[in-house]
Amino acid sequence: MGGDHTITYPILKAIKDKYGPVGLLQLDAHPDTSDTTFGEKITNATPFRRAVEEGLLDCERVVQIGLRGTGNTPTDYEFGRNHGFKIVPAMHCWYKSMEPLMAQVREVMGDAPVYITFDIDAIDPGYAPGTGTHEVGGLTSFQALEIIRGCRGMNIIGGDLVEVSPWFDVHEATSILAANLLYEMMCVLPGVIYKDVPTSDFQF
Repeated sequence: MGGDHTITYPILKAIKDKYGPVGLLQLDAHPDTSDTTFGEKITNATPFRRAVEEGLLDCERVVQIGLRGTGNTPTDYEFGRNHGFKIVPAMHCWYKSMEPLMAQVREVMGDAPVYITFDIDAIDPGYAPGTGTHEVGGLTSFQALEIIRGCRGMNIIGGDLVEVSPWFDVHEATSILAANLLYEMMCVLPGVIYKDVPTSDFQF
């Protein structure tokens, strides 16, 4: 559980010692691949550029979901694309179930190790106002659940959820959502027994 997204960078450095370069599923409004922010090389907007430079990621198995909004430069997404990232802008998720997308993500990730990093601003601020960089047009809360549950069967070796700011929260809505998403992440870890609630038997 993190403050800002900078925390993922040292985690990936530590993970490399055991697993080597890993796949990454990133849910975020922003790519976080800037070179610098206000002259600084290590900030919450730069972790995944540093991770690529240091060989921490298997770039062909990096999937970014939910990117949108204003950028720092006209080429914000180009670094990821040039290194093989699969980018799913938020607008490509509108009005859709995430189940078909997650079937594709599981195919991309295969059996190799995967790390999940979830910036709460991936979710629309109507559901998660308690963060510092609001971008309208984000994922819904149930799309977020579909994405995390869609990770079941992947070789998840860790994950984080970041950028929750209680100072900006409304009635703890963001904190409650974040806690539930973290619980869902733990449920998709390998070896965790998980049983779907049957839906076909529901009648009205």
